[in-house]
Order: sequence, then C-alpha cells, then structure tokens
Amino acid sequence: MIKAYLAGIASFYEGEDIEIQYSIYDDLKLICKNSVKMDYVKPAIVGQVAMKMLLNELKKYIAKEIVVVVYDTALYESIIGTLKTKNRDVLKMAKDARKRIAGFENFTIEDVSADHVALQKWVEALKDL
Repeated sequence: MIKAYLAGIASFYEGEDIEIQYSIYDDLKLICKNSVKMDYVKPAIVGQVAMKMLLNELKKYIAKEIVVVVYDTALYESIIGTLKTKNRDVLKMAKDARKRIAGFENFTIEDVSADHVALQKWVEALKDL
C-alpha cells in the first residue's frame, strides 16, 4: 500500500511563491520526500494544485492501493464532492482532480483535521522539508 502525506502552503500576497510538500511511503518505507516551490496561485486552489502535482508523482503506482493523507478539509470535501463553494476556479480544479483520481485502481483520501493522533503522524511525515 502506498501512503502519501500532502500539504499545500499558500502565500496570501500576490507574486509570492507557494510551497507544496509531500512524502510517499510504500508499506512504511520512505520512497520520496519533496518540497516544491511554485509560482503564485490563488489561495483557494493551492490544495488542488498540490493534489494535481502529487497525482502526477503517484502515476507510477497506479495499480497499487493508494491513501493520500491531508490536513485540509476544503481539499478533502472538494475531492469527495461535498464542498458547497460557488468559486469557479475551485470547482474546475476539483473536477479535474476527480477525473485524474478515477484513473487509479484503488484511491482513498483522508482528512486528519479531526483526529489528533493521525494529525501528529501527518506532521511527522512532512517534518524536515
């Protein structure tokens, strides 16, 4: 099983870079740990951009069971389709992400914002990036 931890860190000032952090584990063995800076995007879609980047990285594991752990309720709800926003950019990016996710055999997304123990694991997985 592949377990990926993802964080998209927004910049609230136009023109500043955003940061995307992720780490990928295969049965508790670290495969990849990366932090990428990208050009500014609207804060509302930073999580979506981060998910898109991670999905590109996970393409090589398309046949395996994949669990993506996030600390972003808005991203989680947009992926599962329960977000009640009317922001066109968010809706467009969410639709694109769901289409990409449909290509994976067994894909699950988890939000750790309500689980303190799981949140601590998420912090540890992304530490030192």
